[in-house]
Amino acid sequence: MLVTGSAGFVGGWLLQHLRACRDDIVELDPALDITDRAAVFKAVAAAGADAVCHLAAQASVGGSWDDGGRTFDVNAMGTLHLVDAASGCPSPPRLLLVGSAEVYGRVTGADLPIGEDHPLRPVSPYAASKAAAEMIGIQAWLGRGVEVIRVRPFNHTGPGQRPDFVVPSLARQIAEAARSGAGALHVGNLAARRDLTDVRDVVRAYRALLEKGVPGEVYNVCSGRSVGIDQVALRLMELAGIDIPMVVDPDRVRPVDLPDLRGSCRRLVDATGWAPEMDLDTTLADVLASALS
Repeated sequence: MLVTGSAGFVGGWLLQHLRACRDDIVELDPALDITDRAAVFKAVAAAGADAVCHLAAQASVGGSWDDGGRTFDVNAMGTLHLVDAASGCPSPPRLLLVGSAEVYGRVTGADLPIGEDHPLRPVSPYAASKAAAEMIGIQAWLGRGVEVIRVRPFNHTGPGQRPDFVVPSLARQIAEAARSGAGALHVGNLAARRDLTDVRDVVRAYRALLEKGVPGEVYNVCSGRSVGIDQVALRLMELAGIDIPMVVDPDRVRPVDLPDLRGSCRRLVDATGWAPEMDLDTTLADVLASALS
């Protein structure tokens, strides 16, 4: 299996899972620029893999507002280069294209839990770039017969995630406060609710879908439950044994935010038998322990 983005947060956990399963792995050189079409073609041809898990991406929703062009170059054009390279192989590999639940955009309570047939209404440049990448995948399947399976992961976290994501950001600040005995917790939109899954469960779903997913189909990867970011912050403080005030930082508030994002994983479960194994308390404790180390 060829893995793009293997040096990233999810990539590291995926490699660990694939090795535990004794899979043959080829890592796309982390130094390779996914927007370099010629380099991508050369790397895919050299790998000769029968499957590809495409993780390489500009993954920050907030960062996409600052540089939408780069986000599209990496997420959409990078996917196009990879798909074109795969379709040109003598035996095209099966591709897992990792998208995002952000493509669903703003939804109402009546829409929850969100199923895969819900309309795509992206509200951020990141979400729009992921929707575009999905369309490229659909075209490759319908127009060229490349076995593309799309996934839409909802929010996921775990040890090793960058501190500009919400859970490790909260954990890092709380760890610093626990060490110093002072401070405040700087937060964004505490009213938001998110469907949080442990990254270790997410990578199990990816491998299962590469084996059992239906080409041309799309699958949510989620827990089916949402939790308030305020509750995540309070639980992390409880685990750390501290209580500090929470202060809203305008720089941490996105131009457009989604009040609730909770999905249905029924299609994934029916296709693979997958189920989350990590409870949220364990995930938060592990993220906090990583921040304290």
